[in-house]
Amino acid sequence: MQQDEKKLGFWPVVAIGIGGMVGGGIFAVLGLSVQITRGAAPMAFFVAGLVALATAYAYTRLSVTFPGQGGTVTFLDQAFGSGLFTGTANVLLWISYIVMLSLYAYAFGSYGAALFPPEARWVWKHVLISAAILGVTGLNFLNVEAIGRAETWIVAAKIAILLFFIGVGAWTIDGSRMDVGQWPPTGAILAGAMIIFLAYEGFELIANTAGDVRAPKRTLPRAYYSAVGFVILLYVMVAAVTIGNLPVAQIVNAQDYALAEAARPFLGSFGYLLITVAALLSTLSAINATLYGAARLSYTIAKDGELPEVLERKLWNRPVEGLLITSGATLLVANLFDLSSISTMGSAGFLLIFAAVNAANAHLASKTGSRCWISVVGSLLCLGALSSLILYTWQHRPSHVWVLAAMLALAFAVEGGYRLWRRGDLMLRERSVESASPGAGE
Repeated sequence: MQQDEKKLGFWPVVAIGIGGMVGGGIFAVLGLSVQITRGAAPMAFFVAGLVALATAYAYTRLSVTFPGQGGTVTFLDQAFGSGLFTGTANVLLWISYIVMLSLYAYAFGSYGAALFPPEARWVWKHVLISAAILGVTGLNFLNVEAIGRAETWIVAAKIAILLFFIGVGAWTIDGSRMDVGQWPPTGAILAGAMIIFLAYEGFELIANTAGDVRAPKRTLPRAYYSAVGFVILLYVMVAAVTIGNLPVAQIVNAQDYALAEAARPFLGSFGYLLITVAALLSTLSAINATLYGAARLSYTIAKDGELPEVLERKLWNRPVEGLLITSGATLLVANLFDLSSISTMGSAGFLLIFAAVNAANAHLASKTGSRCWISVVGSLLCLGALSSLILYTWQHRPSHVWVLAAMLALAFAVEGGYRLWRRGDLMLRERSVESASPGAGE
């Protein structure tokens, strides 16, 4: 009984899902969403949320059936085995987390740089991006447990600030700015919804806690749907308050720190500073949580034989090589790519991963007790959303499609190259054993 009391109940699990989603995503991509979808930004967040909600069904059934800390990696391995496809998907997941880290770092740098004079913002943005990544990497070597304990308070603080933003701003909304006549074509709305889809990434972190949940068959479904449902409502309201209080042109002009600028009309300089502080805290805590999780992910994939064994090594109980490689890659992506390309890469990566998880649940429907058709629809929704994203991007920013293709090629090359190397290394070892055995060469 005492052991059961130590496990996680409904509210802590919901907090993990909400905290995973409301990291730095909404602070980073709100301005980008308005730039593409204009007055339809609330609808774009709603559509993206529906895709996340459909995928939550697959995660719910898989988490109940295969509880543990492996999460997505475990689900794909259970459904498809540890072959080239699964290995590539798991490496793509790791790369997608690196892209997410880059988005959080980019948002941290953008909101921080907005406190400096305009002529110095470009330099300060990159200084702060790099400082955030390097600083959190250093903290992971020192006292990550203390930071982990602070995560709960940071999540509570940023949710409270966003609810305050909604509560005050709702009274001054100009609804005419969201009239259907202010909406772009349907294709642009769908594409805009998918570019900012990565703002919903994070609910799958609940899967990593499934083994520690009390009454998982009852708790996990309620927690998944409650977390995603709450965040959909939160994002739609934040987008509505932003559009309703600030002209689209001004939001686009302040794209990298749009949420802080949107607070200025009804909260003044205090509101601008409040949202900026919330963004800095939120993105920094998101960098910490995601960096730690991504390093652990590389360790898990290596344990499954899909990445080099060097990533299995630990120092001070931390997967150091994975941590350093993840941090180094994040530094490059965050400093070399712009917000739009980072968002496109991240959203596309997670749409592909979520399509695979839906397919995994459909394949394992007899084991998970699922309705196969729901996950088939979920997988098709993810692939359809990805198609709309690629089509829009090809029409407006074709270079970003090549960046996405390079990301997919990299995931395949890393996994395929490692498997070829491991096969060759195994053959060399076998030959070495044969030549050293008694009677060899007689």
